[in-house]
Amino acid sequence: MTMMSCCVPSRDASDRFPCLSDPVRRSTLCLRLALVMLHLIFVGFIFIFNQEFRDNIKEQPLYTSTYLLLVVVTLAQYFFTSGSSPGYVLDAMREFAKTEASLRASEVSKQPASSKNGNVVVTIDRNRSGEHLVGNNPMNWTKMVMDMYPPGTSVRTCTCSYCNVVQPPRAKHCHDCDKCVLQFDHHCVWLGTCIGQGNHCRFWWYILEETALSIWTGILYIKYLQASFDKAWLVDVIMIILLSILSIALIFLLLLLLFHSYLVVTNQTTYELVRRRRIPYMRTIPERVYPFSKGACRNLYNFCFARTSIYAMEPLPGAHELEQMSVPYTCLDVISCRCCC
Repeated sequence: MTMMSCCVPSRDASDRFPCLSDPVRRSTLCLRLALVMLHLIFVGFIFIFNQEFRDNIKEQPLYTSTYLLLVVVTLAQYFFTSGSSPGYVLDAMREFAKTEASLRASEVSKQPASSKNGNVVVTIDRNRSGEHLVGNNPMNWTKMVMDMYPPGTSVRTCTCSYCNVVQPPRAKHCHDCDKCVLQFDHHCVWLGTCIGQGNHCRFWWYILEETALSIWTGILYIKYLQASFDKAWLVDVIMIILLSILSIALIFLLLLLLFHSYLVVTNQTTYELVRRRRIPYMRTIPERVYPFSKGACRNLYNFCFARTSIYAMEPLPGAHELEQMSVPYTCLDVISCRCCC
């Protein structure tokens, strides 16, 4: 019995922890742990070596508690964003299938919904591929999506060759997630997920909180170096190295925050801005025309407050609307806030 028990192979770590068996999930987990460790290192050095900051715990408890609250909120926002769905096309199709089935069952309305409605989406069965849509229903996914494109658009140009689904405007297949994402922005390696329609707002808030935390931590480091530069030189060297790393990260965060703020104001995505000429329906639109923009103020409102569903879709504007967008703003337009609303 002893020999038999010795010959029994021990369970591998990947069997005990399924997330370690997948290389992608394993690398994502390592990146998340590395990010948390970086926060703990930068904040921990402040508590260990900055005597003035420790004294402020009793003298100015609000100052210290606010800083610690910002650290906790930033980390919580990071995990909240990384665990949120960007809004997958297949999930949107399934969501509408449930809505359509309930409408048919209750017989509330038998008229097909307009494709201009931003919240209308159609779905397929969970166990079927993208080409098997909602049976013989005339208001199926293909018809719905194609009504959002200009007349004459080919279905083939809008069909994903990987998921085999007809993509609505602004959707793109992510090769890292192996899914089509609504309003695809980019795939964030640090978050381990795509940034799309469902979590772009959360991503922007995370960048803002991370930037504020980096600025505050950098100020604390500078105050420490100014107060004790002639004391323990080894600690000062470590602090200078950490401050240099923090400064580089802060520059990157500031640029990223400004870039995504610009995208929000103009209602664009990173993919649309960088790969504009690779998107078939964007090739005929002038460079300075943002087809999905509703004005700066309305774009901000829609981005932060107005979106009620992560599966909302935007149709492409018509030729007349694009012609109006291409007209340059005059001084009277600026005074009347035409550029904002």
